[in-house]
Amino acid sequence: MSTHIAGVRHEGNPEGRFDTLGGVRCYLATPTVIYSKEKVILFLPDVFGIELVNSKLLCDDFARNGFQIVAIDLFDGDSVPANTMQPGSSFDFNAWLSKHGTNVTRPPINNVIAALKQRGIEEFAATGYCFSARFVFDLAFEGVIKAAAVSHPSFLNIPDDLHKFKETKIPLLINSCEIDQFFPADSQAQADAILGGGLTKTDLYRREYFEGCSHGFALRGDLSNPKVKTGKEGSFRAIVEFFLEHF
Repeated sequence: MSTHIAGVRHEGNPEGRFDTLGGVRCYLATPTVIYSKEKVILFLPDVFGIELVNSKLLCDDFARNGFQIVAIDLFDGDSVPANTMQPGSSFDFNAWLSKHGTNVTRPPINNVIAALKQRGIEEFAATGYCFSARFVFDLAFEGVIKAAAVSHPSFLNIPDDLHKFKETKIPLLINSCEIDQFFPADSQAQADAILGGGLTKTDLYRREYFEGCSHGFALRGDLSNPKVKTGKEGSFRAIVEFFLEHF
């Protein structure tokens, strides 16, 4: 695997392909360089799903760095429409969320993992954004993955999940930011205290912090803002570096 890190693209045409694994629609991004064919990184999206162009481009960029990526459609084609972020949207997010609990969104992950194992995949890592951080933690708790990365995580039970994660001894990267009601400064400080012994970087724990960024920055944001652009690029690079070291 190459140690040169190819940067993140902010626009362009996706290069991967869609396929069905275990009855679940997935976006697959495969390296064009030599890579470990028995390993896969699971890309677990935010509520906008794998149809979001930014998500597909990120998957492609991970593949450019030598990782085999499988992005999973957790929502069976019913992800939150991208235009709901626009002013004046009447989309009822709480109603949508009530129909996409873990009882609905976790089984696709299990089905894909089972299908990948049948294809010879032996080891998994996972990167999850916002909504999907919950699943990254759960996969770690269950010993399914070898390394974990989450960006602007949501739906975590703080501090309980942090204590539980420490017991797994699985490497964890958290990409955090300045403005995040779901993982605010207090939660970030607790993560450092519990997982890092008061530090932001240890052998098994790393937390990146991006000033001037808000929740969602690692996938989407106003790239005309230099700090947001730096945050998106920096969070991607941090994940690549982390998985190069730990996976």
